[in-house]
Amino acid sequence: MQASMVKKICGLLIALSCGGVAFSQIHKMEHRDTVAHSYNLNPIVVTGSGHHQRLKSTATPVHVISSQEIREQGITTFDGALQRMMPQASMAPNSMGSQLRLNGLGNKYILILINGQKLSGDISNNVDLNRINMLRVKRIEVLDGAASSLYGSDAIAGVINIITDQPTQDLIGVTSDTRISGHGVFTESVALDIFKNGFGSYTSFTHDQADSYRNNDLEYLKGSDTETQPSIAPLSTGYRANIIGQKFTYSPNQYLALNASLDYSYKITDRPNTRDDITGGTDYEMRYKGFRWNVGGIYKFSSKNSLQLDFVTDRFRYGKEYDVETKTNAVGDYVQSKKQRMMEGQLKAILGLTQNSTTIFGADWRKDYLTATSGNIDQHVYSLAAYAQHEMKFLKDFTATLGLRLTHHETFNQHLTPKATLMYAPGSFRFRVTYSAGFRAPGLDELYYHYFSVNRGKVQVSFGNQNLKPEKSNYFSLNAEYRNDMIAISLTGYINRINDMVVKQNIDVDDATRQMLMGEFPEMTQEQADKMVSYACYQNSDKGDVKGLQLNVSTNISRDFNISANYAYTYARSKGDEQWTLLDRSIRHTATIMANYHHSWGRYGLNVNLNGRLQSKTYYTGTYEDAPGYGIWNLQTTHSFDIAKWALLEPSLGVDNIFNRVDRRIDSSTRKYALYSPGRMLVIGLKLRFK
Repeated sequence: MQASMVKKICGLLIALSCGGVAFSQIHKMEHRDTVAHSYNLNPIVVTGSGHHQRLKSTATPVHVISSQEIREQGITTFDGALQRMMPQASMAPNSMGSQLRLNGLGNKYILILINGQKLSGDISNNVDLNRINMLRVKRIEVLDGAASSLYGSDAIAGVINIITDQPTQDLIGVTSDTRISGHGVFTESVALDIFKNGFGSYTSFTHDQADSYRNNDLEYLKGSDTETQPSIAPLSTGYRANIIGQKFTYSPNQYLALNASLDYSYKITDRPNTRDDITGGTDYEMRYKGFRWNVGGIYKFSSKNSLQLDFVTDRFRYGKEYDVETKTNAVGDYVQSKKQRMMEGQLKAILGLTQNSTTIFGADWRKDYLTATSGNIDQHVYSLAAYAQHEMKFLKDFTATLGLRLTHHETFNQHLTPKATLMYAPGSFRFRVTYSAGFRAPGLDELYYHYFSVNRGKVQVSFGNQNLKPEKSNYFSLNAEYRNDMIAISLTGYINRINDMVVKQNIDVDDATRQMLMGEFPEMTQEQADKMVSYACYQNSDKGDVKGLQLNVSTNISRDFNISANYAYTYARSKGDEQWTLLDRSIRHTATIMANYHHSWGRYGLNVNLNGRLQSKTYYTGTYEDAPGYGIWNLQTTHSFDIAKWALLEPSLGVDNIFNRVDRRIDSSTRKYALYSPGRMLVIGLKLRFK
């Protein structure tokens, strides 16, 4: 562990301890249990049906990651939570953002929401997941498959809804959560919560950083599988990131609740600089900034009738900040690559028109803006949507849901996306059948891109296509479930078929094409043009076909011991040029396993958590070789001390990658990776809470 990091953490802990002593004179809290006695196997969810209900009551299956599970596994990042607990999700980190896949499909098919509102802003279709403040996460709900009837465009692979939490009892509270481990990994989160007489203020700050690293110092020379050279190009890119959040709530009575919030995020990569004596360095860092604010409110006419209104604006931009002097840029210069802005208004009525039904009516308005330096792009597009959903119980044990959404897109006109579910629920059993349609309008970059860049001497050129058609999908699933207070077992089989998939087609370059490209991009040199063998253009060319099976088991074996196991089988293909191929980065078999022991003795509580992820090889398309499978196990222990009525102390100690699994293959132009771990690492944490 680095000495500077130890000094930093020691100073921070001393400051917090002193602050805690002073704070204790202001406010006190009642004694509470230090650890939970069992997992809630039937939590409240909202994503599947659009309104709050118990997990076993929703007609659409939903997976839930609770804040308790996140805390007990020592997870501080959003991608870490999905990777460790959702076998149908996988990550591939790089400087352009984490490449998230869900049920075999990539980022652009996954709708990420924060409290039901879209998280916008992406780099090459990769949403910047560092913008998600894990300190405020109450639970993460994952809805598999198409869900456009409720959520509109992009919900083809599934919906991930991050539900945040804020106290609603009178208090003044301060929380600090610190974690450090090898390779410069350091996370510090601090929150101040105030709630009094219906008014709430919730302030938070999170700093997250990590160093770049690689697991093999060699790479194969281009075009050779025998000759090697040293390289400093990172396998995992280092970064520094900050998130500042502020939320206000006001509930003057039991009927009305208002909220307003803003979040600012900043991230910059930390990569090795270009050097004359070794390859792999870069002249610049990638810098990202995001600013998001929203206002909203809900009025409850009664326990079953409410009206909700929300408005959100999300701004995101990224570019290059130079830390090596070049022919055209000095150290410290910033060159913006892309700026995005999204505005969205939502109106939703949830009505209990009869005793055994829930009806939802809603309307959405959304406008997206894109400004890109390359090609002088400045475009915008709007969409309007109206939707309705009716859920009704009948014949004692049956529940049916019918939904329909009509979307008017400025570029692609009108589209209908229906949904139908049927659930039979005798006793503790649930049997569900689901059909839902998906819809994705091509992004502004896919329509208008005119992109030129040089990365490590390699020219990259991409063109948009204004003649693209929207992507459409049809999702079918069957689910059987048994759930009570002690055990939950769920088995789901599904088929997801996508038409008119938008892909980048590589087009060969000849002499005439080189002259055309140099005319399109005057900054391109003749030497760069001569090295080009192809350029990319977006096309509707493929069909997608994903078949899968998921098995989920969770059990409270005893008051102190819980086990859960999840398995996902995914067979994902696409068809282009009359030939079926496996989808890029798809994984056939994946499993996650978690065992948790927790017990309290008076004011001391112990929690021991063992977590494992096992997966088969990762398939890559084109000339890339497949990445081998792996199994990683992590151990986390948390020790809770109620040191006083006003303070809780939680030191933690763990080991990531217990068996030191590392992919040490030599880098090459035809090699990608699935396992990015640097090996076994000690993880130390400390959480302080004063109320």
